Amino acid sequence: MSHPALTPENTRIGILAGISAYVIWGLVPIFFKQIVEIPAVEIIAHRVVWAMLLMTALIGFGRGFGDALRIARQPAQLARIALASALVITNWLTFVWGVNNGHIVETSLGYFILPLLNVALGVLVLKERMRKLQWLAVLCAAVGVAIEATRASGLPWIALVLAGTFGIYGLLRKQLPLDAASGLFLETVCMTPLALAWLGWLVLSGQGHFGSSGALSGSDLYLIATGPVTAIPLLLFAIAARRLPLSMMAFLQYLAPTIAFLIGVLVYHEPLDAQRMLSLAAIWAGLAVYSVDLLKAAAARSEAALP
Repeated sequence: MSHPALTPENTRIGILAGISAYVIWGLVPIFFKQIVEIPAVEIIAHRVVWAMLLMTALIGFGRGFGDALRIARQPAQLARIALASALVITNWLTFVWGVNNGHIVETSLGYFILPLLNVALGVLVLKERMRKLQWLAVLCAAVGVAIEATRASGLPWIALVLAGTFGIYGLLRKQLPLDAASGLFLETVCMTPLALAWLGWLVLSGQGHFGSSGALSGSDLYLIATGPVTAIPLLLFAIAARRLPLSMMAFLQYLAPTIAFLIGVLVYHEPLDAQRMLSLAAIWAGLAVYSVDLLKAAAARSEAALP
């Protein structure tokens, strides 16, 4: 797949799209807090169904289903899509459960850890070599997780599940020759039978929330909106990723967990004691070291490219 030329106009479009995607992801906890009375599993089932319908419409009116059908005919690639789907649904479920049970700060912790986990996965799975500053960054993150584990008398499982599932998901998606839209479409297709079965059981048992009042309620509209809330930032992210250097995307990705962290502390008044601040400080120090390493690597590549 060709990438747009690195022009000032494409860079501006990429920055605007990237900021928009990460701001939406950062504000998403406020959205899910509006339907806190609905169980997380039911929310995710609706999220899958509405996202699939939206992606079907977008792809159908856009470039078509050619890329998705090509991958669907390859059993090995389809198995990777199915595994990616399982990771995504686990990530979504953990995130929504965490947000609606008062753990927004811990969800933000997971996405702060994610870039450093990606570095570690590159070493363990792709056999990449870590630079000295990358080792230091990962060590800082490990110290932060250890401090948080001591504080909570156990591992911060929400943060680790979010970082782990999305990190491995990203690794799988890098190995699939699919754009974001076709990838999300196939992933939601894989999830849809399970989601529909769950929603059907809820209706038959009288436990479903959608349409329970006999007409579209506010919570029904929020459930429908989970489709656009899922698809729109991902498509914006795809636009940004195709137009911006990886180093710039790496800096933008800190926006979402920073916004979520501030929402958890300032809006929903989640506890932030000295030990948690120490844990976050260690992780933020790791991110700072990681950022310095990115800048140094980018500068070295620029010098090497000079005639």
